[in-house]
Amino acid sequence: MHTLELVNGATENLVSLLYLSAAVLFIVGLKMLSSVRSAPRGNLISAVGMLIASVATLLLVNRGAEPGQSYLISFIWIGVAVAVGTVIGLLLALRVRMTAMPQMVALLNGFGGAASLLVACADYTRKQGMLSGWTFYNDQSYLLVGMSWDSLLATGLTILIGGVTFTGSLVAFGKLQGLKITPGEPIQFPGQKVAIALLLLAGLALSALLIAWPLAQWIILVASILSLVLGVLLVIGIGGADMPVVISLLNSYSGLAAAMAGFILRNEALIITGALVGASGIILTNLMCKAMNRSLMNVLFGGVGALAPAGDASAGPAGQVRQFSPEDAAVVLEAARRVMIVPGYGMAVAQAQHAVKELEDELEQRGVSVRYAIHPVAGRMPGHMNVLLAEAGVPYEQLLDLDQSNAELEQTDVALVIGANDVTNPAARHDRSSPLYGMPILNVDQARTVFVIKRSMNPGFAGVENELYYRENCGMIFGDAKRVVTELVAAMENI
Repeated sequence: MHTLELVNGATENLVSLLYLSAAVLFIVGLKMLSSVRSAPRGNLISAVGMLIASVATLLLVNRGAEPGQSYLISFIWIGVAVAVGTVIGLLLALRVRMTAMPQMVALLNGFGGAASLLVACADYTRKQGMLSGWTFYNDQSYLLVGMSWDSLLATGLTILIGGVTFTGSLVAFGKLQGLKITPGEPIQFPGQKVAIALLLLAGLALSALLIAWPLAQWIILVASILSLVLGVLLVIGIGGADMPVVISLLNSYSGLAAAMAGFILRNEALIITGALVGASGIILTNLMCKAMNRSLMNVLFGGVGALAPAGDASAGPAGQVRQFSPEDAAVVLEAARRVMIVPGYGMAVAQAQHAVKELEDELEQRGVSVRYAIHPVAGRMPGHMNVLLAEAGVPYEQLLDLDQSNAELEQTDVALVIGANDVTNPAARHDRSSPLYGMPILNVDQARTVFVIKRSMNPGFAGVENELYYRENCGMIFGDAKRVVTELVAAMENI
């Protein structure tokens, strides 16, 4: 027994060292994700940290095995789970297009929430099974199986946050994927906010009730159902334009759920990882809300993006739209000296990033300076445009943020907007009745000439017309972004 204690002590020291190493790698990797250039290495470093933490956990749970005794957990089933997960992950990574990455991120957030919820339920069931061998229950028996008040509270909170993350992420996926069952516009009904508040209070109350009645299994069942319903109600009322914020917030929820699960399992690595994900998600959510000049409560409950009623006078500005052909625009672009390309979700949908890079190369061969103006919430997830353009080979130095772009747009000869709608609407600067009012935008209207590539005059996710399209210096080129840009390149080659 003395030898076993020494082995277990050495194992625990090794596990602590591995957890510390994993935590350092998580922090370094997270820091590197802040830059497009270092993000791939940061992702790899974080993955190595997760591998180390996983190996350490397997060592930790088997430390009580006697010499010659079989492992306390079956590595066979773990191996099967790892193999299945690896195959699914590889297929998704290889088959999912970059334009569908927001949906992928939403699903991954949901899987994280579901995993935490299942861990909480499984751990509670295991501990209750251990208690069933006792003829009577007292405080000491609960402590012996790990059902202390803090563990029970963490169980209730994990179920609440994990369930909300799971179903909320599924709804977000449906909105981003354009599924009919979850339309992009917000779905709101009378009493929705009251229902959300009541469900949230009920979930918190059940978490507290579990401490008072640890053996009441119905609490776990009811709490799980309430959390799943709450997740749906929280996200269906949010419009498609706010999905980048929602994805970031759900990512934070998944981290918080994982941290709570770490308290249940007494696993330091899980607590650290979950806390890092939760904190970074909240920080990113706050930054994106600031970029939109809106509060988080307005994003969650404002219903921005609802379709404007027919005949509403505020639905759009009066005026005429000037339509141009790709050949007309090519003549203007060829004579320009400074061009600013403004990518949006329309570029992502059409997968036009490689055609845009060809246009950039054609312009630069003629001595034209080309830059890209990137709005923080362009696309459907943070950094969506940066990732797409980097995939096409656009140098990082040419990607300008909001402030850098606006500082150069006044001296820009041509601003070429590709599918970016709400983030270029001048109404955000002066129209107090607009849901976009106060949102920092790209001031493309200050360029000498503006060309907008768009499929139609349909409004963006915010549900309002873009008054930019009616300005005298703006011309519309209607059509699929990839096709139009390809025609632009061909027209320039013929000049």
